[in-house]
Amino acid sequence: MQQLEQSMLTLITETSTNLPPDVRSRMAAALAAETPGSQSASALNVMSTNVDMALADCGPICQDTGMPTFEIRTPVGTNQMLMKEKILSALAEATRQGKLRPNSVDSITGKNSGNNLGPGSPVLHWNQWESNDEIEVKVLLKGGGCENKNIQYSVPCNLENLGRADRTLDGVRKCILHAVWQAQGHGCSPGAIGVAIGGDRTTSYQHAKEQLFRSLDDTNPDPKLAALEDYILSTANTLGIGAMGFGGQVTLIGCKIGALNRLPACFFVSVAYDCWAFRRLGVILDAQTGAIKRWLYRDPDAPVQALGTGEGFPRTGKEIVLKSPVAESAVRSLKLGDIVLLRGDMYTGRDAVHAYLMKNQAPVNLSGGLLYHCGPVVLKQNGGWKMTAAGPTTSIREEPYEAEVIRRFGIRAVIGKGGMGAKTLAALKEFGAVYLNAIGGAAQYYGRCIKAVKNVHLLEFGLPEAMWHLDVEDFPAIVTMDSHGNSLHADVEKASAAILAKLADPVF
Repeated sequence: MQQLEQSMLTLITETSTNLPPDVRSRMAAALAAETPGSQSASALNVMSTNVDMALADCGPICQDTGMPTFEIRTPVGTNQMLMKEKILSALAEATRQGKLRPNSVDSITGKNSGNNLGPGSPVLHWNQWESNDEIEVKVLLKGGGCENKNIQYSVPCNLENLGRADRTLDGVRKCILHAVWQAQGHGCSPGAIGVAIGGDRTTSYQHAKEQLFRSLDDTNPDPKLAALEDYILSTANTLGIGAMGFGGQVTLIGCKIGALNRLPACFFVSVAYDCWAFRRLGVILDAQTGAIKRWLYRDPDAPVQALGTGEGFPRTGKEIVLKSPVAESAVRSLKLGDIVLLRGDMYTGRDAVHAYLMKNQAPVNLSGGLLYHCGPVVLKQNGGWKMTAAGPTTSIREEPYEAEVIRRFGIRAVIGKGGMGAKTLAALKEFGAVYLNAIGGAAQYYGRCIKAVKNVHLLEFGLPEAMWHLDVEDFPAIVTMDSHGNSLHADVEKASAAILAKLADPVF
């Protein structure tokens, strides 16, 4: 097994940086189906350009490299303890090289392990198979934003806009449609979902995530489930949620459904939501040496399908430049749909920073400033810092804090993804600020807008949660919540709810 650690490092790196062909194909189809010139089309263009950048630079497609989940099948008698040791070592090395973000946090102390290792991380699922000379290893990198949009239903239940879901296949249909609707743009749509019908609470969620290891272009062997998969995929794309929840033609790129036996008293429907940056690959290894014999999901000798045009947000000449510190008058002049280009000083702030700012003074002057919801991948280089991946994180987690942070510190623009709620919207109006939606997952695209890391504060929170002081140039984002009480996110949610309500009548 002397080659196993290098094989695992290669697998992890390729999974983080190279989107598999089945996902590329669905994303290309999504871009072709979207209305040219729309906000969703612009978002898909940025996503596509980012995928190409990640491959070219061997950088993470998205800065949130998630909780690595491994599905492993070994011959009888394989030393799984040795395999685990090599996988953990490869994971730590991938983190050191910046192919993964350090994502493993102690739930009691809040301390980041720094190497993606710790109790429960990574997730390793072991099974045996009848092959005597081969090992199968698959890995899924599923980020926290989409992980938060996982959902489990205990039916019968009443669902918003859809009414009662019973213990029938049609009840399952309603649960899945509701799951897609509730995700909106928070999970970086267009997404892919894995669904489990039945099981207990634990096995149901696990089986739902296991469906994400299926290829998007496969066919379910159960005709009833195959028909439901096709229905969900086509119907979800009529909801009008679109890329990043901007409204549009493509909300889902995949739906895979499995079923488990259940207890008579229980009927669970579990949905594992994954984002467009659907990072999943696998290998077949030589059981004696650990060397890679062949790849799963892709042919390494086949040409990679380029997705983007290289332009990201297409420039129209109507973009509005905001240079920090930003004046209130400049913010008040913005309206929904405006594309802005940010320049100058920007500060990152995620969950830990927001909680800190509720009780403490900021370590910097944030008046007129730009606050970016971002947990980047950062490497120490030549006595300084290099940011290698820097896309936005899901903003709704900061809803309990943001209004007070805006009020206390005079922030003029909050940048993130997925939008925020009524409390933040009211604060934007009262104090003169805007919410700017960057494109989720576009870590390489936004990383190139960062010209320098000027400083770092609150590093004790760990690299992703620290407050990074950045110098940015022509950082593009869309105004989706303005200072006049308008929210694109609320509008799309309301419109898609009306469409969802029309789907309440039985189909299956």
